[in-house]
Parts: sequence; structure tokens; C-alpha cells
Amino acid sequence: MSLLVSSIGIGKSFGARPLFENLSLGISEGERLGLIGPNGSGKSTLLGILAGSIAPDTGTVSTRRLTRIGYVAQNAMLPAGRTAGEIVAAAVADIPMEEAERASRINVTLGRAGFTDPGVEAGTLSGGWRRRLAIARELVQAPDVLLLDEPTNHLDLEGIVWLEKLLATSGFASVVVSHDRWFLENAVNQMAELNHAYPEGIFRVDGNYSRFLEKKQEFLLAQERLQESLANRVRREVEWLRRGPKARGTKAKARIEEAERLIGELADVSARNTRGAAQIDFTGSDRRTKRLIAVEGVAKALGGRTLFGGLSFVLSPGARLGLVGMNGTGKTTLLRILNGEIEPDQGEVRRADALRIVYFDQGREQLDLSRTLREGLDARGDFVIFRDRPIHVAGWAKRFLFGPEQLDRPMASLSGGEQARVLIARLMLQPGDVLLLDEPTNDLDIPTLEVLEDSLNEFQGAVVLVTHDRFLLDRVANAVLGLDGRGGAELYADYWQWEQAQQTQKPVRAEKEPALPSRTAAAAPAKKRLSYMEAREWEQMEEKILLAEEELALRRRELEASGLTDPMRLREAYERLKAAEDVVNQLYERWAELEEKQA
Repeated sequence: MSLLVSSIGIGKSFGARPLFENLSLGISEGERLGLIGPNGSGKSTLLGILAGSIAPDTGTVSTRRLTRIGYVAQNAMLPAGRTAGEIVAAAVADIPMEEAERASRINVTLGRAGFTDPGVEAGTLSGGWRRRLAIARELVQAPDVLLLDEPTNHLDLEGIVWLEKLLATSGFASVVVSHDRWFLENAVNQMAELNHAYPEGIFRVDGNYSRFLEKKQEFLLAQERLQESLANRVRREVEWLRRGPKARGTKAKARIEEAERLIGELADVSARNTRGAAQIDFTGSDRRTKRLIAVEGVAKALGGRTLFGGLSFVLSPGARLGLVGMNGTGKTTLLRILNGEIEPDQGEVRRADALRIVYFDQGREQLDLSRTLREGLDARGDFVIFRDRPIHVAGWAKRFLFGPEQLDRPMASLSGGEQARVLIARLMLQPGDVLLLDEPTNDLDIPTLEVLEDSLNEFQGAVVLVTHDRFLLDRVANAVLGLDGRGGAELYADYWQWEQAQQTQKPVRAEKEPALPSRTAAAAPAKKRLSYMEAREWEQMEEKILLAEEELALRRRELEASGLTDPMRLREAYERLKAAEDVVNQLYERWAELEEKQA
């Protein structure tokens, strides 16, 4: 295979902290490389160096002549006020080709990315579809190498599967920075980890993620044996030195120099073998109640569409329930019903007396990013209270891989993964009977994900988990509840049983769809289908209605407040209430229109 990109002896530092030194990496035709590593190891920086957008401090990067490199950064920016078609067209505007070929390439690329309406404005797209558009912008240029930085972060399960198939079936080489382990299992044929634990700073293996784990384990065992062997040799040399030999002879001097070399080598190996990971340990309340939450005949509808109905299950200590389904099927809504934030339309949710629920919010709204890390960790002075005993805040921060110098920095300066660790640290301080976790894995690196898995498996209470991380679902959930967003809800043994059921159901659903009109029936009116924009609007309607109803409830409480005796203030409060009611009514009417159009 021909080498496309080669980096030799590259190094990069930020301030006094080196990210990596003397690093070498090559990408050849047909290679799909998955790149992992702890937060802060320099993965995104390395990708930027390979793309040519960041200059290394040392070393060289060379590309084969006429090689085209596509690069989608972690926070890829799209021009405001432009449509998907315009953005993709602009990417090939300077490439010489016939106009017919240009138009064909644009349309084919948009189709591959799942876009049916090239006129959709980029600013109206969800995070997942913006990610697809950023990838399409690079695909249309026919890259020889495609560099992707955390491409699955905003994609739902459908989008992740789309990207897996795209990479597996395309002819270009790729380098993907990702913490999605099942994605790495399916989408790559090479794995590399960027980590100071390795002598060369990087460890590369032919094969997918499971093959990488096998080889990494072999390497780490060899490192431990090397450390033990070096420790024994150093011990013997130190004993010899303690006997006080006279270092006048050439042989004695060489022995002392060899002892010093061995001590230095042992220090290097010991440092590499020291691996840090966040220490996650959720606090259970040791409650012995067998029925923590009992759900009986629960139903919830939005805009005339039943999200789920007749739903019944019991959460007992040790239960770990995964919620799965496409966006808009009601997973977050069900979590909020369990948490008591909203009420079901039908049925009943019974909670044990004095039940303590710990809730991880997908939007991380519990974090005030203007506060310092010390405040975000809920420190009381210089201490936090964990399991009824004080722990110094610096030691608590260290458990989550934060240094003492970060304590007084604003949380806005933290990365997404660091913010997720802060939220988990806060939740650990709350003794709980039930954990409700809505997408807790976003931005977490693999070592932290592994610790999170262990902690959830050891938690004595009940867990309800919403995540797009299939690996985590497989490792943690002992039951899966699948929601279809049309009222259907069914329990499965695991994620893979649900996925298999989805695949077997697809042909059935397709047969029930209206057939394409024949030419002889051309006069009959064809059923309308939702446009791309309408489909996106329909998917987001559930969350919009929930937020609007919360606003309406707030305005009602405001009007009913006894303190509002001033006529002017009463009138203003009433006008705000009417405006909130109008918004809710309009959303329900629009929901019904979309529902009827696609029925």
C-alpha cells in the first residue's frame, strides 16, 4: 500500500507542557485508523498537524504528491445563512470540472449524507445533521484521506451507523479520533493510542478495537515484567554501591555508570506504568426496599401523538435499565416522569417513601459555567462531604484528574469531558437510591468510561440509562426498554436483541407504507410526505412542547402568587400567561398538522 501521509519526529508543546515528542505516524491507502488517548494527550492537535492547520514545534509532515486531505474538526464551523447545497457547492467551486459533473457530485454527496432537501439552511439543523453536513463538505472534494475529530459526539444511533457504513465502504483512507468503542470496533482496521505510557508515545495495532485491547494487555504485562526485572537489577547494583567500592578503576567506574543508567531507565518505565483514571463511585443509600419505583399503565402523549402507553415495570435495587429508541421517541420524557418533573397522562408512578433520586441532565444545566471549579465541585470552604466525612477539595479534584492549580479557574475554561467529570463528581456526593442518567458519556475518554461502567455495575440501587454508547449499554444494562415513539414500548434482554428486532420489523413497516402511484392512477392525489425541514421540526417538537408547558406553568404560578396585588403587575403577568398559552396551542396545532401529513 502506498504511503499517503507521513509524520516523522514531530513534537508539540503548549507552554511548558509537552503534548508529545519525537512522534512518528504514517497513513497508507486503505487504512482506517482509530486514534484514542486520555483527555489532554494531544489527539486533536495531532489531527490538526496531519491536516496542515497546526504547525509542529519539531519534526516534519509530508504528503504524497496530489494527495487531497479532508478534515472535520471537533467543532466544525459552518457559514451562517447558507443552505446545505450552497455549502457543499462552495467546497468544489475551485476544482476544475464540467458543470454537469459538478452538479452530479454535489447531489450524490448530499444523498450519501442523508439530505433530501439541499435548500435546508445550515443554521436550522440539529447538531447531528450539522455534523453530517460538515462531513459531506469534505466528501464532495473526493479526499484521499479523511480526518475526523470526535464525529459521533452529536450523532444519534442512526447517524453513527450511517458513518460506520460510510467509512467501511469508501475508498479513501481515514483517521478518526473517537471514544465510541463499538464504533471503533466496526469502522476501523487499525488502532493507535496516544499516551505517555508508551516508549514512543504511541502504540499502534493492526485490527479493530478488541484486537487492540488484546495487544495492549500483552504490552502492559511486558512493561510490568520489565519494571520488575529492572527493579531487581537496580537493587543488586545499589547493594554493591553501598558496600563502598573504590571507583578508581575503569571497571568500577563503568559499574557505577551502569547503575545510574539502570536507575534512570527504571524511573522512566515506572512513570509509564503509572496510569491515572477518574475514581467514580456513586454513593448508594443502602435502602433494602424491593420496590423503589413502580410504573403501572403509564402513558404520555404530545400533540396528539402517544409516545408510550400502557407502560409497566418495577425498579428494584440492582436493576439497570437502558432506554433505547430514535430521537423524539420519549426517552428523556420518561426519565423526567420517573424523576417527578412531569406527570403522565395516564397511569401511576409510585415511589418508595423518602426515595432519593440522582439525575444526570443531558444538557448539563446543573452546571453554572461562570463559577470556579472549586465551587462547581460543591466545596464547603476547603472540603467536600463524601459519605458523611470531609475530604479536602484538592484531593477530591484529584480523583477526577484535576490539578490544584485548576480549582480557581472558571468551569467555562474546561473541556466538555472535564465538565462531564465535574457533574459526575457532584452527583457522587448525593446518596441515591436511583440514578437517572441522560447521555452521561458525551466527551468522556475511554479510561473514564471504563471506570464509569464499573461504578454503575457496583451501584447497589437502581439505574436508568439513556445513551448512544452501545458498548456501555451492553456492559451495564441488564434489561433494555425499546420505545418506538408511536405508543409502543417493549422490554428486551439487551441492546442487541432490540437491534435485531428493529431489523426484522423494517420490512413489515415498509410493506404497510403506501405504494408509489402507478401511471394508470396518476389522477389520484398522492399522499404528501414530510419535507426534510418538516421532518426535523417533527423530531424536535416533543422537547419544544415540554419547554413551552414548563413556561406556561411558571406563568400560572406567577399570576397566582399572592404578592401580585398591583393592578399593573397583574395585567403584565396575565399578558405573559396568555402569550405562553398561545405558544403551547400553536405548537400542538403544528404537531397535529405534521402528524396528519405523514399519517
